[in-house]
Amino acid sequence: MVEICLKSNPIRLIWYPAEESPSSLLDTQRWRYSNRPRIWRPPTDVYETEDAYVVRVEVAGMRESDFSVFLDERHLLIAGTRTDTPERRAFHQMEIPFGEFIIEIDLPQAVSSEGVEAFYREGFLKVTLPKAPTRRIHIKEAS
Repeated sequence: MVEICLKSNPIRLIWYPAEESPSSLLDTQRWRYSNRPRIWRPPTDVYETEDAYVVRVEVAGMRESDFSVFLDERHLLIAGTRTDTPERRAFHQMEIPFGEFIIEIDLPQAVSSEGVEAFYREGFLKVTLPKAPTRRIHIKEAS
């Protein structure tokens, strides 16, 4: 099971650099090497069941210890690093991203911090967040 950090502070949990500008995507020098880290976002599904929100992330080739999952009220943050085997090579095609990734999800309503679960199995990280029960507020007559 993946460890989940619960926070009650509305301040964002971590800071990360802004994404690269679109013009940098046009820089396609062949055999170019850069040791500058880049942040990517794995494919992510967010869906709702009758009693929970479920977040499923497709990110193969990792271990449970490679993930950090944070919950701050309605804000879920999943961060991790997928490492590549360091070897000398020249790519002819490179489509599999490696390095740090961050996923931020604002949930539609409050969730119950008790019962939140995260599991990593067969290349998928699945986080289940039980919905917080709604409560009726009694209205008092003004005096």
